[in-house]
This record gives sequence, C-alpha cells and structure tokens, in this order.
Amino acid sequence: MPVKPDILKVTATAKSRLFQVEEIELRFSNGVERTYERLASRGHGAVMIAAIDAEENVLLIKEYAVGLEDYLLTLPKGLIDPGEDALLAANRELKEEAGFGAEHLRTIKQLTAAPNYMGHKITVVMAEGLFPCRLEGDEPEQMEVIRWPLSNLDELFSRDDFSEGRAIAALYMVRQQLQSEKKTTQATRPEAR
Repeated sequence: MPVKPDILKVTATAKSRLFQVEEIELRFSNGVERTYERLASRGHGAVMIAAIDAEENVLLIKEYAVGLEDYLLTLPKGLIDPGEDALLAANRELKEEAGFGAEHLRTIKQLTAAPNYMGHKITVVMAEGLFPCRLEGDEPEQMEVIRWPLSNLDELFSRDDFSEGRAIAALYMVRQQLQSEKKTTQATRPEAR
C-alpha cells in the first residue's frame, strides 16, 4: 500500500466568489518533493439527481452552461447547503430546478471530476415517487424540463447537447441499478399459473 506524501505547505494563490486555487508542496515517501496546484474543495459538496417518473422517464433540464456558452441537457444538480445532507439537498434542488419533489430518494454513488486537480465531489441521488412541487431557487431563469425514456438512453448519449460526463455516468449507474432490481423482483416472484 503506498504511503501518502507529506504536505509541507498549502498556499492560496487565487480566490474568487466560487473558487480557490491552492499550491501544495509535497514530499513523497522516496524523498522527492513536488509542487502541485489544485482547485480547492469548499463547502459541503454537491448533488446530481436522476429523477425517474412512474413511466420510467428521467427528468432532464435544459440549462445554460457558461463554460461552453450554450444551453445543454443535463440532470438537476446543485450545492449541498449548510445543515443539509445529500438527500435533503437533492429533493430541494429537484423542486427548484425541475418543479418536482420525490417521495423516495437514495444515494447511488459519490463521483469526482479531475481529482488530480480538483477536490470537488458530487453525490448521485436517484429520486422516485415524483410529485409536482416548485421551490424558488437561485436560477436566473426557469429551466425547461424534458422527460426522456430510460429505455432510449443511447439516443440521448449520442446528442451533441448532452455531454456532461457526470450526468452520463449517473444515468448508466441508475439504469443498471433499476435493471438489477427488476431481475431480483422477477426471480423472487412466484410463477403465474
């Protein structure tokens, strides 16, 4: 098992309202010293919600992505506020961004993106038992909600306006989870006569 390097020094080199860049001086177990930069993790993390309706559609939102300067389809997501856990934050974000609450929420997996450079984590949450409920959020405009059949994810994945890696990974995991549950249910169901 590798030994984690010693952190010799952490220096904040840039800071904005949302981000802090840090320089990390490390000494590895073999004596080699290196300086790395990272986008520091701040706050309590984030959630991404795969909301599945009774007809086995996933709720997508169309959101402006300033990094790409275009509107993209994605899953509802947002930061976990102080005092919230991932499931509470997921239900709040779903209400704010898609106009639905969920009776049943469960954690699927915590994901990272570019962990060599960022400490950010996002928790994928599956939401079921959806009901209309809108909360006002911090979005500058109401987002369009699109229902997409889980049975047709391959077509969604091929679209140019659906490209966020975390959302693609989340939907693969949720589809696999639901398929496994169906197989288990079918295997335990008594034969119809």
